[in-house]
Amino acid sequence: MELLSGTLIDLRRKIFEHLPPTADITRIEFEGPRIAIYTKSPSVFVRDNERLIKEIVKSIKKRIVVRGDPEVRLPPEKAEQVIRSIVPPEANIQRIVFNEVAGEVEIEAEKPGYVIGKGGETRRAIFELTCWYPRILRAPTIPSKTVSEVRELFRARKDERMRLLRAVGHRIYRVKLFENSYVRVVGLGSFQEVGRSAILVQTPESQVLLDAGIKPTSNGDEYPFFEAPEFDVEKLDAVIITHSHLDHCGALPYLFKYGYRGPVYMTEPTLYLMKLVQEDYLRVAEREGRPLPYSYKDVATAVLHTYTLNYGEVTDIAPDIKLTLYRSGHILGGAIVHLHIGEGLVNIVYTGDFKFERTLLLDPADYKFPRLEMLIMESTYSGRDDVLPNRDEARRQLVSAVAETLKRNGIVLIPVLAVGRAQEVLLALKLAMESGELPQVPIFIEGMIDEVNAIHTVFPEYLNSTVSEMIFHKVNPFTAPNVHIMKGDEREEVLEARPCVVMATSGMLTGGPIMEYLKLLADDERSSLIFVSYQVEGTLGRKILQGLRRLTFIDARGRMEVRELKMSIYRVEGFSGHSDRRQLMAYLRRVSPKPRKLVLNHGERNKIREFRSYLSHRLPGIEVYAPENLEALRAV
Repeated sequence: MELLSGTLIDLRRKIFEHLPPTADITRIEFEGPRIAIYTKSPSVFVRDNERLIKEIVKSIKKRIVVRGDPEVRLPPEKAEQVIRSIVPPEANIQRIVFNEVAGEVEIEAEKPGYVIGKGGETRRAIFELTCWYPRILRAPTIPSKTVSEVRELFRARKDERMRLLRAVGHRIYRVKLFENSYVRVVGLGSFQEVGRSAILVQTPESQVLLDAGIKPTSNGDEYPFFEAPEFDVEKLDAVIITHSHLDHCGALPYLFKYGYRGPVYMTEPTLYLMKLVQEDYLRVAEREGRPLPYSYKDVATAVLHTYTLNYGEVTDIAPDIKLTLYRSGHILGGAIVHLHIGEGLVNIVYTGDFKFERTLLLDPADYKFPRLEMLIMESTYSGRDDVLPNRDEARRQLVSAVAETLKRNGIVLIPVLAVGRAQEVLLALKLAMESGELPQVPIFIEGMIDEVNAIHTVFPEYLNSTVSEMIFHKVNPFTAPNVHIMKGDEREEVLEARPCVVMATSGMLTGGPIMEYLKLLADDERSSLIFVSYQVEGTLGRKILQGLRRLTFIDARGRMEVRELKMSIYRVEGFSGHSDRRQLMAYLRRVSPKPRKLVLNHGERNKIREFRSYLSHRLPGIEVYAPENLEALRAV
């Protein structure tokens, strides 16, 4: 504890050097990666457009937050009156909640911009007049159970959350015991395979895990190699989750089940989506009678330990590591990870899944970084023939396949990933029906897609300008009179509404409501099965694309049923959230600065080996690696 208190004493000294006596500081605390300064005079910090705060941050090179001392905060009732009197009614405040432990007031509004005010003036006025630090949240356009549950969890367990944050702060800002001499990268999953992403970054001082995913198969290789000798959950400083697909976040609660109690970093949209998909994963396992890998309580514990970051926000996560998240273009909230290790010793960029192209929902992945020595890049579509159609061509292929099916009075069955592909395909179908390219037939969606749509409306700033403008103007891009949300007990009625379109999870036919529709429609020659997502090796979706036509189902009595698959099969890959071979090459040409080492992961063995060979002759000055799981590389 002497080392910890010494660090805090040093930070306090530097902070006080920049403060006038009138600042009236009562205490300074660690609060996760931030330093919290409590004051009896918030107005000192509010004046001059927060000049003091900027000076302190520049001096200590740490993130800070200024909070009002409990003695000077207005009583909540009076503070709420002040807030409502200075925030314009156009904000449409839905809820105001006071967190006395953190000294924060949460203001949930339909239009948060009015609560912030021009240049932040309204937010500053709230702090100065009430001495409560304003935390401004967007209210969902569509009611979202997940958003409500996460926010209520943090509110209900605010004391525990603050204790966690203070413990994390002491761990981050502990005195360094070693001078950095090496940085190792160990593949625990997703190397020469697709799925169970998990990469351990080790220095003599700290250990950080990039992603904790599962593999969507049942072949006994679902989980990363957490039993590897290099991995010790008790020595782990942080986990970073790039996005909310199960192959990148599905094993996170598993870590908490076995004792991890450190911080998890991700964007805010990823937090909500992650909770949703992890709990859905458990529900599907329960319905299918499979043993649960972890509990709903473990999911809640992971959520409580999560610290969210905005794109471009630099944050200390260990004594020798700073983290910044960048836009990945893959799904809502998806992030590229930048790690700055040591005092400029080495910089690692991990792309996770990324799309280097503007899509119907998102802007393309970021490619400019402050420094970069090692690039770990996904290579899902890295094969010679992996050249996907552009979005316009993909849309034409989708419309053509749907139109042909509707003409024969069939049903279009589209397996989708609830996050990302479902929203892209739904938008494409809506646009085609609005333009008259397709008739206005019913579109039925099932399997948490509607809840994911609701979460999208909470974060328009993460979407491209076309979609975000719709949400800002209270136009929901994911609804229409012919879009119907199904709850599971009306599937046979849906089939009588032909012709129609059915979108359901899971996207790889590994479970979920899609399997019930497939069982009902398998032998219907008029209907079609359209794949719009990547199908991992070993999944039923992949086997069907490879020619499987005899499908086995389990009936209500637990007996096996064999059905002949007579539906038309289509594959429309242009909606993928991954970069194809051309986009991967374009990214390598444009990424700045150029890395010294390139590590390929998240790709099938044959594709990734061929891609490595190809790149080795075309990237002068760059070492190209394609390690297997459990192999380690030195970044420096």
